[in-house]
Amino acid sequence: MNIYISKHAGYCFGVKNAVETASEILENSNDMPIYSLGPLIHNPQVVDKLGKDGLKVLSKIQGIDKGKIIIRAHGVPKSVQKEIESLKLSLIDTTCPFVKAVHEKVNKYNEMGYKIVIIGDKNHPEVIGINGWCNNEGIIVNTEEEAIGIEYYNKLCIVSQTTNTLEKFEKLSNILASKGDEVKVFNTICNATNLRQNACEELAKKVDAMVVIGGYNSSNTNKLVEISKKHCKNVYHIEISEELPLQDITKFNTIGITAGASTPDWIIKEVVDTMNNINDNEIMEAIENSLIDINKGDIVQGKIIYVTENEVMVNINYKSDGIIDREELSNDPDVRPKDLFNEGDDIEVYVVSLDDGEGNVVLSVRRLKIIKNWEELKKSYEKKEKVECKVLTDVKGGLSVLVNDIKGFMPASQISVKYVDDLSAYKGKTLTAKLIDFDKDRKRVILSSKVVEQEELERQREELWSKLEVGSLIDGQVERLTNFGAFVDIGGLDGLIHISDLSWHRIGHPSEVVNEGDKIQVQVLDFNREKNRISLGLKQILPKPWDLFIENRKIGDVTSGKVVNILDFGAFVRLEEGVDGLVHISQISKEHIKKPSEKLEIGQEVMVKIIDINEEEKRISLSMREVEEDVEEEKIENQDIDVLIEDIIEDK
Repeated sequence: MNIYISKHAGYCFGVKNAVETASEILENSNDMPIYSLGPLIHNPQVVDKLGKDGLKVLSKIQGIDKGKIIIRAHGVPKSVQKEIESLKLSLIDTTCPFVKAVHEKVNKYNEMGYKIVIIGDKNHPEVIGINGWCNNEGIIVNTEEEAIGIEYYNKLCIVSQTTNTLEKFEKLSNILASKGDEVKVFNTICNATNLRQNACEELAKKVDAMVVIGGYNSSNTNKLVEISKKHCKNVYHIEISEELPLQDITKFNTIGITAGASTPDWIIKEVVDTMNNINDNEIMEAIENSLIDINKGDIVQGKIIYVTENEVMVNINYKSDGIIDREELSNDPDVRPKDLFNEGDDIEVYVVSLDDGEGNVVLSVRRLKIIKNWEELKKSYEKKEKVECKVLTDVKGGLSVLVNDIKGFMPASQISVKYVDDLSAYKGKTLTAKLIDFDKDRKRVILSSKVVEQEELERQREELWSKLEVGSLIDGQVERLTNFGAFVDIGGLDGLIHISDLSWHRIGHPSEVVNEGDKIQVQVLDFNREKNRISLGLKQILPKPWDLFIENRKIGDVTSGKVVNILDFGAFVRLEEGVDGLVHISQISKEHIKKPSEKLEIGQEVMVKIIDINEEEKRISLSMREVEEDVEEEKIENQDIDVLIEDIIEDK
């Protein structure tokens, strides 16, 4: 095994300066508290070491009244620096010179009226610090989509997070260059970053595997991992030598090593020494120590070695590899292993057997899914959560359903709040339900969609009660009719329209106005939540018949009507507008009659003439006789006209 170390790896100048400065201050602290605002660098091992020496890490400066505060290599916003100075605390600025130069550039061009654009990660402390030198008004872009989406400005100043790759900076800055009339582009990637990334790329092209050493939250280290993966198939990101994947790296002939800017030399040396000094016995011992003990029924993690048409081979870090047969992948018999998994995928599996007869561990994904599905159902049952279930078919007494790939049963009485007559109509439908009985050992899963409906109705009722106002209009549906009125569903609550509130005129039965199933709009007249009563009105939202009559009719109009009541002194006729007028017995006919019933009967359609309107008392006088006289008079006039015409013809 040949090991090659990158030409440029480990501490950059800025990080080295920050660590050495902090170490020197700690040595001469004389018991004075020494703080760093945030982790000094992105390397947990170095931060832990400095912590043991007395460096305390702060997330904020409030509450500190004495001591020295070290500004870390990433820098801080201008406002934070001013705040430290105002507290009369001793400030030691170890901001990387390259980052400091970006601060000064951003501050200068912001004061000159340029809109600052920072290419980088908005959550990275360096970018947060840079943005603080332009009043936190900079635009931060980290992707092509974000760059394309920014607005157009008169003047733009573009800078970069110092740890970006040159490729990313050039790609995004080229897009941003078209976003302003005057655009200043500054490549502020530090020289050490460029050298480290170029050396990493060069090495990754030549070796079988790359080991990248550095903090998992280190931006520049993650960039090295990204670059390595572009040019090398086998890349391992570690923080310390103990994390070396010995079982894997012993397979390779050539291995490259690089390290992030926050990785100290002593960690790099430990990794290199570990790889150089290991012999075959040590390798075997290390491998054996890294192996896990497994038992039938265990759930373990693994990595897929290869995939064929009928099986998947998995490394589970055991003395034998594991195998997943096609039928143990899914309940779907038509599924192909290559449609589900790829070589290198991480996978969680269930141990079926430790030996299949050929030395392989028998594994299953299907059984693990079933176990997890049962666990999920148990949680849903305990937490009374809603679940989605698909109806397979109707069976005796209810429905057979599938929930989380597990069969369950829904009794007919638990399907809906309404009576269900045809169970087969639910086949293939997906219902939202809750588990009302659950026993994993007995494979008992009972569900109810009725419970969900009831809860939703109750929620709707509560919401409706809270919104009800006397006088408000609301939509509803006529549910049933009685002799005294109509019950209307207004969205989960039933209200009553009394027969007297259905129409402005008197009716004998609600069916004269509405029918069951009609969708209508009603007005809330009154409600009492304690008694669960809601009074509704239909006629209240309709124009008053008298107002319509006054608007449409005048004395002398002739109109049709229906006889609705007959008395000794006359008959009442209901006009088209719904108002009743009196036809006095003397106005019924030219002939002398003793009773109105001699000429009229209830329900008869008649033509009447309006002969008087008393608006104050809302009384209408009608006449059938005058209509009859008008018709006869018209006939006579027509006869006279005929005679005159004949006379004229004879004279000629």
